[in-house]
Amino acid sequence: MSARAAISTTADAGAGRRAIVIGGGLTGMLAAQALAGEAHVTVIERDTLPDAPEPRKGLPQAHHAHLLWSGGADAIETLLPGTAEALAGRGARRIPLTAGMVGLSPQGWFRRWDESNYVIGCTRDLLDAVVREMTREHSGDRITVLQRTEVLGLEGDASMVTGVRIRRAGGAEDVLSAGLVVDASGRSSRTPQWLGVLGVRAPACRVVDSGLVYASRVYRAPEKTHHMAWPIINIQAVNRGEGPGQSGVILPVEDGRWLVTLSGTKGGQPTGSNDDFLPFARRLRHPVVGELIENLTPLTDTRISRTTVNSRRFYEKTAVPRGFVVLGDAVAAYNPAYGHGMSVAALSALTLRDTVRRYGWADPGVSRRVQKGVAAHVNTAWSFAAGSDVFYPGATENGPTLGERVAARFVDRLIHTATGSGRVARGVTDVMTLQAGPHTLARPSALVAAIRGPLKPPLSQPPLTAEERQALAAT
Repeated sequence: MSARAAISTTADAGAGRRAIVIGGGLTGMLAAQALAGEAHVTVIERDTLPDAPEPRKGLPQAHHAHLLWSGGADAIETLLPGTAEALAGRGARRIPLTAGMVGLSPQGWFRRWDESNYVIGCTRDLLDAVVREMTREHSGDRITVLQRTEVLGLEGDASMVTGVRIRRAGGAEDVLSAGLVVDASGRSSRTPQWLGVLGVRAPACRVVDSGLVYASRVYRAPEKTHHMAWPIINIQAVNRGEGPGQSGVILPVEDGRWLVTLSGTKGGQPTGSNDDFLPFARRLRHPVVGELIENLTPLTDTRISRTTVNSRRFYEKTAVPRGFVVLGDAVAAYNPAYGHGMSVAALSALTLRDTVRRYGWADPGVSRRVQKGVAAHVNTAWSFAAGSDVFYPGATENGPTLGERVAARFVDRLIHTATGSGRVARGVTDVMTLQAGPHTLARPSALVAAIRGPLKPPLSQPPLTAEERQALAAT
């Protein structure tokens, strides 16, 4: 008997109304919720998912700062109403932008204009745990999670995916049939290889690798800041200057803590040494991050991550089989400095839900329509991350394209203007938070404002308020 014939098959007459989601992380759970109103969903996860906000093996990057921009937070709230309240009840911070940010851009300090958007500040472990809890609450028995289970490949052919082949924890292999399969397995996605087995050409892929390394520690925040609307502190890297790009961020998170993440590109990367963490922070373009944490108590050792490559697979330009969709980092993964991965995943899950609802479960064009819709969200995030990192030496084989150089000059001018123009700052923030597409920055009013330049003179120091400075002086 052949190995293939020895595999048992799990199928039923209702398989056409079953969806399978590969991966039980944030993207996978949101995708499952997006489909739960249309079919029973089986989520296949290699790890054991924790019951509480705890680290898990398949998410080592959870130790670093994660930003959930308002575009992504609103999408999650649409899919899982009550998530924002649940996060707030567990200590997550709703931080207004740009009022709640002290940021040094490559063109200078941003002013703290009135709120136009926001970001959620919390640990990745908390966000994932709350999303899992809310998914269970909303889905009832319509979502089943198979843990410690590995997907071995896709079933079907070049025209249609009909299910997946899996290996369970005990070693037994099954075939699960489904009307729709979603790959939400992240950076480690094996979809290009699986499609190759079915006779489908792998999608084109672009990689932009600045050699970025992340180092993070958690600190006990100053006591007087626990009940304040404390801002994000963000020292951005200069990607077209001499030497490596180095940055640092302080993100207020739950339980009176600051999550501090430092990063550097080739030739200027942080180490995993606790002794090196503070000196690195003080050597940034401005030492404010180091100054703020110098007298604080660290709660963790330094954690390092080198999984920072920007990579994009163009599934929207590929003959993806019917009944198959790719979402999240399996489509595009970004330099985490821009914080777009989670928000793109949430918006993509919402696109999945709305497309299936609009065109119907059995529509032969659903997969193609979803991938094109996902690409619109990816384009915005990619323009920020890869469009910036491509200028670091050695990030790509041939350097930035002419289009990327032209776009970068325009973005530089916009950011310069945003340091002294509330109107332009709000427009840039709308795009950064994925509330609007990049095309909004090409409107005549935005172009005229960019040509005119900033309306206020540059700031020479971090725009901390008197209350914030007093709170720090008391430490």
